[in-house]
Amino acid sequence: MGAPQVVDSAQTICSFGTAPSSLGVLPLARVTVEGRPAATVDDAVPLVNIRPFNTCVSLANPMVAAATSAAMGVLTPQPCLPATSTWLPGSPLTTVGGRQALTLGSTCRCQWGGVIVVAQPGSVRTTS
Repeated sequence: MGAPQVVDSAQTICSFGTAPSSLGVLPLARVTVEGRPAATVDDAVPLVNIRPFNTCVSLANPMVAAATSAAMGVLTPQPCLPATSTWLPGSPLTTVGGRQALTLGSTCRCQWGGVIVVAQPGSVRTTS
């Protein structure tokens, strides 16, 4: 049995973010799952698909490093601005508009060291 299909408004979490966020999926492929646009591994565009996770606490993020340095070494979170590229792995069997479907268990890495995961896929009955 496959993993649950990820859809628009799925809840995501970043290991260096301070709050969950929701995945944004544009209806470009015109494929819906349980009434919402289906996500693909390419739905990883910062601020469009991967929305901010409130603030970032990664010292690899230059804004966090600068603010922490200015605060004499006290970790100082800064606004989250995701820097992502793609989700891995996608569904080995299901495609959406010619691209691998995004499923629960896929991860997306942020340039600042965070690992983004899907906490709630948004679909209940559909697997890929």
